[in-house]
Parts: sequence; structure tokens; C-alpha cells
Amino acid sequence: MKILRSIGAVLAGFVAVVVLSVGTDAVLEGTGVFPPPDKPELMTASLLMVALAYRTVYTIVGGYVTAWLAASKPVTHAIVLGALGMVVGSLGAVLMWKLGNTWYAIALVVEAIPCTWLGARLRMRS
Repeated sequence: MKILRSIGAVLAGFVAVVVLSVGTDAVLEGTGVFPPPDKPELMTASLLMVALAYRTVYTIVGGYVTAWLAASKPVTHAIVLGALGMVVGSLGAVLMWKLGNTWYAIALVVEAIPCTWLGARLRMRS
């Protein structure tokens, strides 16, 4: 049962990051702040900085959620979430490499573990 809770904690953190990120993307696309999803080449560096900023916050939130739900070792669970984020982010970086702005994809990969760790540490302090 403990393993299921561990898996659930990590999955919940992952879902939180994805839902918040995709939801914010949709709102910004729907309001015309971001270009439509079929025109990723229109994303400027400044728009990518905005996306990186909110995704950073959401990744911290994901680490917090994972640590909150973990039965034990909350920081370890958050780091597992960060490692999962690194894997998914790396796959995304490889798939999107030809679109340019590789700094953005690399930044998402690099920040995954530090952000989830920070989220867990914030949870531990509260």
C-alpha cells in the first residue's frame, strides 16, 4: 500500500504541473498573448521567458504537492518527480530541437530537480 501512495504522490505532482502549465498555455493562447499551438515558430524569446517563469512556479508547486502527499521521505519523492520531469523535458527538447530556442527546452530540463526540491522544502517548512 505504501508503494501505491508513493506512486500516487509523484503522479499527483506531475498532473498538477501538467494541468497548470497546459491550462495557462491555453488561456494565453486564447487571449492572443501566445500564438496558436500550430505556430510555435512565432514564440519570441520574451514570450518563452514568460512561459519559463510560470512553469518554474508550477514545478515548485508540483514538488510541494508530491511532498504533501508522500507517506514518508517527502523530499525524495519530490526529487523523483524532478527526475521524471527531466526525462519528459529531455524528450520534449529532442522533439522540438529544430524549432530553435533550445535554451528554453534546456532550462526546463535543468530546473526540474531544483524546483521540485524547493517545493518539497517549502512543504517541510509549513
